[in-house]
Order: sequence, then structure tokens, then C-alpha cells
Amino acid sequence: MNVAALGSLFADGRAVDAILVLVGIEAIALTLIHRASGRGIAPADLLPNLVAGTGLLLALRAALVDAPWPWVAASLSLGLVGHLADLARRRNR
Repeated sequence: MNVAALGSLFADGRAVDAILVLVGIEAIALTLIHRASGRGIAPADLLPNLVAGTGLLLALRAALVDAPWPWVAASLSLGLVGHLADLARRRNR
């Protein structure tokens, strides 16, 4: 793959879309592993972290495709909510 083709993957947000799909697959796989074996990260512990990461990825995608600023702000806010939920969950252990 040449540099121009790689650049276009980021310019139109497809690279972020692919990463979001991988995050979804990861969440499903980790949940199934936990349910089948009782080992690994519990879905309730995983969810806030995934929400935070997804919010940041959506903000990146919005910025890459020149979306209006409210989309970037809303995505960052989603990331913040996920991050705060993760911190609260860790604090209450």
C-alpha cells in the first residue's frame, strides 16, 4: 500500500471505522470468554473503558472528516463520561 492510499484511509475516516469495528469485536470476544469461563475482565468493568476509548475514536473521526465542532465536542464528552465512570468504579472497589 502506498503512502497516498494510506493517507486517504485517514482522511475519510475509514481507518477509525476499522478500529471501531475491532473494538466491538474485542468487546464481544472478551464478554464471551468471561461468560464461558468466568475468567478475564468482567463486562461491567470493561464497559466504561470501552466507552471512553470509543468517545475518543469518534472525536478523532469527526475531526478527520471536518465534521461540525459539536460532533467533536459530543464525542469528547462521551469519552469523558466513560473515563469518569471508570475512575468511579475503580475508586469504589
